[in-house]
Amino acid sequence: MFEVLPFLIIVLAFVAAGLLTGILRRYALASGLLDIPNSRSSHSVPTPRGGGMAIVLTVLAGSFCLWWLGALTAAMLWVTFGAGGLVALVGWLDDRGHVATCWRLLTHFMAAGSALVILGGLPPMPFFGTIMDLSWLGHGLAAVYLVWLLNLFNFMDGIDGIASIEAITVCLGGVALYLFSSSHNSEWTLPLLLAAAVSGFLSWNFPKAKIFMGDAGSGFIGMVLGLLSIQAANVAPKLLGGWVILLGVFVVDATVTLLRRMLRRQRLHEAHRNHAYQYAARKYNSHVVVSLVVGGVNVFWLLPLAVLVALGWLDGFLGMLISYLPLVGLSIWYKSGVDSNSF
Repeated sequence: MFEVLPFLIIVLAFVAAGLLTGILRRYALASGLLDIPNSRSSHSVPTPRGGGMAIVLTVLAGSFCLWWLGALTAAMLWVTFGAGGLVALVGWLDDRGHVATCWRLLTHFMAAGSALVILGGLPPMPFFGTIMDLSWLGHGLAAVYLVWLLNLFNFMDGIDGIASIEAITVCLGGVALYLFSSSHNSEWTLPLLLAAAVSGFLSWNFPKAKIFMGDAGSGFIGMVLGLLSIQAANVAPKLLGGWVILLGVFVVDATVTLLRRMLRRQRLHEAHRNHAYQYAARKYNSHVVVSLVVGGVNVFWLLPLAVLVALGWLDGFLGMLISYLPLVGLSIWYKSGVDSNSF
């Protein structure tokens, strides 16, 4: 009976997230919480936003239930509620009005720092056959990694279904990595819960978006995925490389775009539509195709390499290089970070 209950909670999370998204859509329409298209938008029709709060509320409630059943550690419960909830709150306020960039970043670093303290920071990591203990430098890099991950999820949530499909495939890939690890216990429950909640939301966001996720949902997902990867590193250090490989599409597109915009001395916080996935969506005149291709890349390219790392057959850093280099090439090919008016 005990083994069945976590799966029941995960199934209920899928249903609850779908129902809550519908309720939030009605609320957004009634209160005028709409995303109005402009020159930087990838959409042409005013669309309700803020639906990602259904994911947030469902995951928070589900994680409490999993903890109560003994299927989730107290540390992961605390960081999901504390760091994830704080990021979602700031995102919700920004969805409804505007929160200055400096205050958002300060909150993000506070959330990341507190979560790392609870999780014990970044453990010594394998690097080409040796174990490297970066100590406080590693903890600082982990904080930057968490903040970048939650923000890049916001940047990459620009066409129908892409952020949801990314989150679902990464979470299911993470569960697969645990299955290949002999040291796991019940760490697979939270990524599976997140995948279920995002799937419930996806029914409203794909193939045609009836509501957008918003900063609350995208930031929460990015933070929780980052926390799950740090948790994986504490279970078995080699698993962190696997998780980072799974996140490759979003990490590469967002990072290459940021670096190229920096080289062009463009405002980094200014809204734009210069990501590779946005150029691809315009080139093929389809959100559906691009979002499905992202899911396919995750399953058929990144997941096998991540599994090799989890099995210890491939060094994590080398696996990242092998998996990321083609993605960097594609990102440059699709002109990520290049102003669309310049060609």
